[in-house]
Amino acid sequence: MKVRKLFWFLIVVLIIFLFPFAALLVWFAPADWDLTASPNRVGVVEVDGMIKDARPTLESLVSFRRDPNVRAIVVRIESPGGGVGASQEIYREVRRTDKEKPVVASLGGVAASGGYYVASGARYIIANPGTLTGSIGVVAHLPNLASLFEKVGYRTVTIKSGRFKDVGNPGREMTDEERALLQETMDAMHAQFIRDVARGRGLDEEHVRRMADGRILSGEAALTWKLVDELGNFQDAVAKAAELGGIPGEPHVVYAEKKRPSLLEWILGKSGLEGIRETLDPALSPLRYQLILSP
Repeated sequence: MKVRKLFWFLIVVLIIFLFPFAALLVWFAPADWDLTASPNRVGVVEVDGMIKDARPTLESLVSFRRDPNVRAIVVRIESPGGGVGASQEIYREVRRTDKEKPVVASLGGVAASGGYYVASGARYIIANPGTLTGSIGVVAHLPNLASLFEKVGYRTVTIKSGRFKDVGNPGREMTDEERALLQETMDAMHAQFIRDVARGRGLDEEHVRRMADGRILSGEAALTWKLVDELGNFQDAVAKAAELGGIPGEPHVVYAEKKRPSLLEWILGKSGLEGIRETLDPALSPLRYQLILSP
């Protein structure tokens, strides 16, 4: 009798202690642990805001590419662009992923410059009629504070190992030689942009070059220029991805996991933090694939 009571006592203790542990395990379990998953999923990767760090987007693309339950991917873009290198990294991963699973780009309110660069790597692009897109070009902002420094009595002493090492020094005027060097670099990056858009869209480079002067296009105009394939919204993009992925019936949409917002983002808000990063982050300065609407 005592043995039976001890047995049931142990069972109760195990239930009391194991139940919370099991509940936490289920709560924090990643999507990969979903044992009921079936291969009818469309993965959604969001490119939101300034493109500065490509790694989270790359990781999401790789994760969905390796997931056997994800048959197609939608890259949802709400971005005016950003860093040259980061935009190129995501473009290449989109292209690599599309060779294994169809990738559809869904353009939101703004998907311009580096945002469009990313989209052009997808198999199919859907934009709203009023989407701001295009803006194929490179921009650099190099402040000249020489007059201000002179007024406040501020002086800089520059020690460098080569004559071009302090190009963009805000304490002095830029020389003609420096300007020519920067223009040559920007022209090379512009040519890369044109080449990759033409390659991704299956267009002739000359066709892309004719409108690759930094101009902003609406979704309707982009359709005329063959920069997008269809006018529609996010749901249309999901439906197209399901069609290309051979998913019968209603697809199950899953989103890539996002990192929790930092304390600064909670305090300043996303837009405030973006502004600070844009000002201070050297990865975004000075050369960018970015749409700029303000003076």
